[in-house]
Formats: sequence, structure tokens, C-alpha cells
Amino acid sequence: MEKLRISVAGAGLIGKTHIKLVAESNQCELASIVDPSPGAVDVAEQYGVPVFDSLDALFTQDKPDGVILATPNKLHALQAHQCIDAGVPAIVEKPVTDSIEDGIALLDRVTQTQAKLLVGHHRAYSPLLETARSVVESGELGKLVSVTGSAAFYKPDYYFNEGEWRKVKGGGPILINMIHEIGNLRYLVGDIVGVQALSSNVAREFEVEDTCVISLRFANGTLGSFVLSDASASPRSWEQTSQENKSYATYETEDCYHIAGTNGCLSVPTMQVKSFANDVTPSWWNAMEERSEAINREDPLKLQLEHFCSLIRGQETKPRVSVRDGLQNLLVIDAIIQACESGEYVSVREVQKQQELATA
Repeated sequence: MEKLRISVAGAGLIGKTHIKLVAESNQCELASIVDPSPGAVDVAEQYGVPVFDSLDALFTQDKPDGVILATPNKLHALQAHQCIDAGVPAIVEKPVTDSIEDGIALLDRVTQTQAKLLVGHHRAYSPLLETARSVVESGELGKLVSVTGSAAFYKPDYYFNEGEWRKVKGGGPILINMIHEIGNLRYLVGDIVGVQALSSNVAREFEVEDTCVISLRFANGTLGSFVLSDASASPRSWEQTSQENKSYATYETEDCYHIAGTNGCLSVPTMQVKSFANDVTPSWWNAMEERSEAINREDPLKLQLEHFCSLIRGQETKPRVSVRDGLQNLLVIDAIIQACESGEYVSVREVQKQQELATA
């Protein structure tokens, strides 16, 4: 099978990761890099591919089979529309767009054109999440009651010194990190319909938050609590527990999610399951059976790329993470930000209703 030609727009931190994966893939090859910065030239030379300063230049001179948009958030909507105009399938890194309005417009365009566009919530491809979801869907845990989670870690000082935008509103962990968690939680438990939240910047005293505590209400009645902090010397985050990204230090005995139902509970990603046997009455006086689900680890970014290639070839017809999914995740984040600012319970807007309001 002939390899697909994939271009990567953006040669920053995540862009370089995509570039490496494309270059190493047995299903596609790196066609080019799109980035106007001087540093992109060095990256392109390293991989022996041409570099273009814009998508317009790329599509005019050397149209690839697909594009990965690993560019700043503010460019996502514009560049996604450019890919649709050119008839080129694309992965749009999260968040899908920089604003709700742009997200609605992009979703409408994708719906009209049936463009092949998927959103880079790569954890949706994690075998760990697949295993956890299978346990939840099996019914062994009973009716879901609660979920607790954390994304607590410490970002080093140079992270902020190298990017001053990370010190101001919009550059904090709610938008950058929590949107990953929302995708995971929606995948495991279901849609989120309301939130309450408190945020603080007491650790670093930047304009932007460094810590946030969030309460979640799911459509199925499950309640959740989540601790988010990029100023916590803690290993309880997906990156440090899943062992999927070898760049991070990992802690095999730590979990970042705990899902509890009326008959049992599941800890993720250690996959420890505790549940009452069929002939045992659920009670804190009675012992639960304990076991560990088999753990399979693969790089979800690699699996996402494989899915993208299948989507381009027509072997798969629907993106695993659609623009609609990406927009709903963004709507939850928007509600969290509003809750932090108001101190009140905020209902999460639904994609369908937002589309109807936009066209009314």
C-alpha cells in the first residue's frame, strides 16, 4: 500500500511530536512542514522535507493527502477552513477553535461539506481508556454514583519564562490541560451538564490560575469532583500515571481517576476493580472482590495517526473525535471558566442548541 503524504503545520513542541510520528510511520510519510518561523527551517532540513510559510503556499505548490494542524489556538478555525476549501483532510489540535462562535461555524461547515476533519483529543485512542470504558459499560460497577479525578503536577519555571502568554488569562491549566480531562471524563461517564468551580493563583501569583477545584454534574446523575493544578508537586495526573508518554516521570501505583457505582469501583489507570459478587449484598460490612484488569499501553498519538490515515483512505467513515465532540468539550471548559469568575453553578451549553441560536 502506497504511503500517504502528510504535512504538519506548526513546528513547535506538539508539532515536533507529530512530525516524528509521521516520519516513523509505515502508513504515511512526511511531505512537508508549514511554519513561517526561522526554527522550522532547521526542523525541515533535519527531516529532508520542504518548508512552506503558509497553507496557501502549500496547497498551491504541493498539495498533500492530509494535514496536521499543530498551530496556535487562534489559527485553528482559519486553517481548518483552508483545509476544507482545498479538499484536504486534517487533524485539528485541541481546542478545536479559539472561540465557541468559531467552533459553531466550523461544525456547520463540516456538516455541510462532509469534510474529513478530526480533533486532536488523542487520549480517546488510549487502550487504557478503552479498558476502563469496557468495565463501566459491563455494568459490574452498578449504577454510577461518583467520579473523582486529578491533574496535579508541577510545571517548571522555564515553561512560563519561555512563553509569557502562559502567565496571562487563557494560558493556564483550565484551557490547556483540563480540556483533555473533560474529553476523558465524557468518554467514561457521559455528558457533563453543569459545573461549579473555584480557582486560585496563590502559588505563582500570575494573572492566570494555577489551581482549580471543580464540581461536575453528569447527564446520567453521576456527580464528580476534580482537582487541577500545575503548581502541585504531585504525580496524580494522566501523564504521570498512564506511562503512555515516556517524556514524563511515571508512578505505577498512582491513579488519576476513581469511578464508583452502587456495586463496585474502578481506579484508573492501575485498573484496580473492587466489586460485590452476585451473591453478596452491597454493604460496607461485606467484603468486595478485588482484581486487576489487564493493562495494554500504546502511544495514543500513534494510534490517532493510524486512524487519520484510515479516514483519508475511506477505510473508516467517521472520526473518533469529531468537531462536534471537540466543541462540546470546549463548551464544558467555557462553563468552568464562567463558574470560576461568578462563583455560581453554571449549566453547560449544548452544541445542538448553540447551532440553533446561531442560525435563528
